[in-house]
Amino acid sequence: MSFDDAIKLAPMWIFVLTFLSQVLAQEGWVRFMAQFKIKQNVKEYGPEGHAVKVGTPSMGGVVFPLCIVVVLPFCGSDTLKLFSLPLLASVVGYLDDHAKVVKGSGDGLSSLQKLGLQVALSMPWCVWVSMGEGISLWSGMRVAGYFAIPLLLFLSVGLQNAVNVTDGLDGLAAGAMAISVLGFIPFLVDNPMGLAFVAALLAVCLAFLWHNSHPARVFMGDGGAHFLAGSLLVLGVISGRLWLVFPMGFLFGVEILSVAIQILAIRKFGRKVFRMSPIHHHFELIGWPETRIVTRFWLVHVFGMVALVMIAAVFGEGMLG
Repeated sequence: MSFDDAIKLAPMWIFVLTFLSQVLAQEGWVRFMAQFKIKQNVKEYGPEGHAVKVGTPSMGGVVFPLCIVVVLPFCGSDTLKLFSLPLLASVVGYLDDHAKVVKGSGDGLSSLQKLGLQVALSMPWCVWVSMGEGISLWSGMRVAGYFAIPLLLFLSVGLQNAVNVTDGLDGLAAGAMAISVLGFIPFLVDNPMGLAFVAALLAVCLAFLWHNSHPARVFMGDGGAHFLAGSLLVLGVISGRLWLVFPMGFLFGVEILSVAIQILAIRKFGRKVFRMSPIHHHFELIGWPETRIVTRFWLVHVFGMVALVMIAAVFGEGMLG
């Protein structure tokens, strides 16, 4: 086998190595958490059926950043610039997870504390990435630095919260993220670093599903959700088509939008639109089994991704080129 052939197979090897290492690391983490009796605390205002989840180890996302170690040999000088966001975002999540453990509660940092940390830790990355030529929304459409910074900051904070609220059912967020990552592949075929990161992220999501599929043996925690959210934004930047964050994050957008609608309806009109938000809890309360909700939400995610990309192909000149 020639060196060029070996390089072409790099994403496959990255996937295999990352998957195996993540499965083993997650197993070790589950046993560690069980040994020290560090367990999930369910929110008091959550669905009653979630009482059975009390005692399940959490913070499984703590092992997610190990995937970057596998990717490093295949990436160039921009590795730190691009991959620092998932790490910075995960810090906010881990602080929230730690606060929950200390309090012995399902609530960690306050909303304002979390928002402040998300902005503070995302901002350096947004400035760094936007310096120079700015960022590319799609082919031939670049956004200059001063405009790129607030756009990236908005997307970073939004995605962190969106992925976080989606992570409420066994396998839902990890499976949806695996689908999102797969959706980026056609747009990264000529980008070795992008394909390497896609392979690692896909392996992370599938390895976590090994332990998180219903009934879950471990939960992702805010740290893992924030890491995946930052990674999704990185893929949008690497692809040179930042707009892809919207179709590839379709389900996460639906979930966070349902929360916003519920809050607005309660505060402005004194009534609920959903029995509970985010919207996956609404379907729990009308009697859908958890596995049915997860499977159908994955399908909705696929449909939404494909539909938005098709619309862009028809009406958006240069968006797919």
